[in-house]
Amino acid sequence: MKLRLTDFLGFVLLLMFAPKSWAGCSTSIEWMSCNVLQGIQHRPFLVCLPEGYENSAKQYPVLYLLHGGGCDYTQWEEFGHLSHVVDSLVEAKAIEPMIIVCPQANDNVMTWFDDPRRYFETYFFKELVPYIQTHYRTYIDKEHRAVAGFSMGGGGSVVYGIHHPEMFSTVYAISAYLRRQPLDFLKNDPLGEWRQQVVERNNPIKTVGASDENQQKQLKSMKWFIDCGSQDFTYQANQDFCHVLDQKGISYQYIPRDGAHNWEYWRPALARALINVFK
Repeated sequence: MKLRLTDFLGFVLLLMFAPKSWAGCSTSIEWMSCNVLQGIQHRPFLVCLPEGYENSAKQYPVLYLLHGGGCDYTQWEEFGHLSHVVDSLVEAKAIEPMIIVCPQANDNVMTWFDDPRRYFETYFFKELVPYIQTHYRTYIDKEHRAVAGFSMGGGGSVVYGIHHPEMFSTVYAISAYLRRQPLDFLKNDPLGEWRQQVVERNNPIKTVGASDENQQKQLKSMKWFIDCGSQDFTYQANQDFCHVLDQKGISYQYIPRDGAHNWEYWRPALARALINVFK
């Protein structure tokens, strides 16, 4: 009998809290020097290393996993149960071992993009990625590097893929915040309008819509996954992004499911992402 993906993910979620018979992957918070972000000399990230990493010379693919706005780099582990999901999928032979890096963006500004306040994108590509490649046994080719994220991190993943198609084999966007939207919780935020302006300047729907044939060819060299809940406030923007990908002939997999903008949706979405990024 063929196991449907929904049934398989249910099986994985059951495994997540079952006792483990092996050590499993290991997560730790690490720090690196930082020169790009003004006023910040050191920057944290969470890294998830495969079981047996310290005792082998093996190289691994690397997934960069971006957090959402108002969150930080620890939340994929704290609320997403990253290590449990990884171990369950490895035990079920649904994924091969990989290195997962959860960077920190926020510092209360809620974007992953370059702006005079913080040059997050420059930091990511000029400092973080080279640091990971020199300090961990990762493959350094595009085919073994992927990016994923939820909410603002989903939007960041999409924009990073568009701006740097030579860097990633796969972009997996979960509940991606892609463009300016009226949000009540930002109305009384003194930085709210600035955040919306930064997001809109990097609007990937407009960027792909205005792309030329050469840019489209580069975007077609990646796998695109758009995963969004039908009750999510980003749902329409994600559909509009899929529409512009269709217009430009860029293949993607759209994964609409029931759910809202919360961890009840993002936890199973994490399992879907891990299964697909290096498939």
